[in-house]
Amino acid sequence: MTAYEPKLVGTITKYVFTSSPTITAADLAVRAYEVSQGAMIKETCFGLMVNGSEAEVNRIVAELRKMDPTHVFVKFRAFPPGDPRRCRANLGGARPGFFGLEHESVVLPYISRGLEVLEEKGAPAPEPAAAGAGPKKEKKLSMYALKKLIDAQEP
Repeated sequence: MTAYEPKLVGTITKYVFTSSPTITAADLAVRAYEVSQGAMIKETCFGLMVNGSEAEVNRIVAELRKMDPTHVFVKFRAFPPGDPRRCRANLGGARPGFFGLEHESVVLPYISRGLEVLEEKGAPAPEPAAAGAGPKKEKKLSMYALKKLIDAQEP
């Protein structure tokens, strides 16, 4: 096995998906090319991969999200485009993780609708979760409190 030599050190990669009835992946790509100042833009069947310095990628993503904030979604990718460890040109067939993306694309319209309802009600959109942030840890219910709840329900 040959040693892996990273070629794009110091860069990040983000996926940009769309579930918009008015914006296509091609529209996202055109806009990304317009605003890019040296980042690598790779078109995919579901949207784009944007690779470059963190500041440049975040700037491009922010511009793309302005096109349709409730239908353009962003996800971090651990590998740059064309990485031999993940590129299907090297591995053959669907790349690892494709089926997860396929599943996620099914739920995007529901998320979009939820964001639209929040927007209609004038409620602020939820802040994006911090990278690596997991679900909030809840306090465990004590046995005493559980017994009290059960006793309150019984006649």
